[in-house]
Amino acid sequence: MSTQTAKAVAATDSVSYDDLYRRWENSPWKATAIDFSTDRVGWQALSDMQRRSGLWLYSMFFYGEDSVADNLSPYIDAAPTEEQAYFLTTQQVDEARHAVFFHRFFQEVIGVEGETLADTLATTDEHLNWGYRGVFGRLDRMAAELRKDRSLPKFAQAIALYHLIVEATLAQPGQHFIQDFFTKAGEMPGFLEGMDNVATDEQRHIGFGVKSLADAFRRSDECKAAVDEMLREVIPYALAVFVPPGFDRSYTREYGFEMEDIFAFGLGSIKAKWRATGYPLEERPPGVFPLDPTMDNDESARIVVALLEAGVMGAPNGRPDASPQTQERFFEIVARSFDASRVNGRPFMVQWRFSDADPWHVRVCDGAARAVAGEAGVADVTVQTDWKTWCDMSVRNASPVAAVLRRKLRPQGSPRALYELSRMAGSRFGMR
Repeated sequence: MSTQTAKAVAATDSVSYDDLYRRWENSPWKATAIDFSTDRVGWQALSDMQRRSGLWLYSMFFYGEDSVADNLSPYIDAAPTEEQAYFLTTQQVDEARHAVFFHRFFQEVIGVEGETLADTLATTDEHLNWGYRGVFGRLDRMAAELRKDRSLPKFAQAIALYHLIVEATLAQPGQHFIQDFFTKAGEMPGFLEGMDNVATDEQRHIGFGVKSLADAFRRSDECKAAVDEMLREVIPYALAVFVPPGFDRSYTREYGFEMEDIFAFGLGSIKAKWRATGYPLEERPPGVFPLDPTMDNDESARIVVALLEAGVMGAPNGRPDASPQTQERFFEIVARSFDASRVNGRPFMVQWRFSDADPWHVRVCDGAARAVAGEAGVADVTVQTDWKTWCDMSVRNASPVAAVLRRKLRPQGSPRALYELSRMAGSRFGMR
């Protein structure tokens, strides 16, 4: 364990579950007492684009608060200790309070019609994108799995999804930029007060998640493997949550930030959180985290946003860009997914030939994998496909078996070479 990680874990260990519970008791607030009397005027003073953008952002928060409130019960039942169960009970109360806050805001400030929570929640549906639905669909399934399997690895997997992905990776960055805008604008004091309270609660929840994972990782490496498995599945969706409708950058610019800003902020935050669990991103097996965790956060953000805009990552658009720059960015991620330690003492070459894009290959040698444009010459395995099929398999978990049956994918090589490739690259890139 590095010195930096050891210090982060020591900070995590210095806070007990009793401390976290005490912080909850010391931070009471009432969603029904927030004063929205002047916020309606502030909302109307926003530009049309700011209101559209706000509705998009706040819909994700509102739906999310309701979803996590609904899904927390199995977490309480599966908690390894009573202290953890008691804290999770307070968190369920928090999430319900947050949902009530957004329900009031939607009714009293935005002016959404309807009397019940279900009425206002229904208005959020059209604003939830592919990435968001993927993450929260997985949260629903995770809750169902946790009801049947209360093992420590499954609990760790569930905590990682909820506390480290939903709250720390998605909610916290969004809260940061919303609070920053309204603090400067001063136009909706009731909303800002509520968001400040929500952010305080969420920070406490994230602290609990980090501590719970640190404890779980110390007890079992199986917990680490379970969390890594979940991350491989969820990260492609999580990266696409903040893609605005039509990739219209006005949705973020109207609130004073670029898409790259929120990605960079989120990356910095989540790297610190994972380090504090004792299992930092740079120690993960290849293919778990698609980007180089040692890379500058701003540069990582630029790469992700560029690949999202190109249609390589994110929601399938039927026409992903295959320009040389896009291919180079993506194949650097492909190369990172290879476990080069599994090569048996000799170079291993994988060639991709696309029917509608330039060829690329990955050379695995001396403990490293490197992506190179063009033909490899002699390859151990050749993958013939089209660019869209490859993007769907490698990013969106499309079935390679289905692609083979549709004759969209043709991997060629000896049985031994195909087996070696499956050990190095695994299912993430359609090789298993």
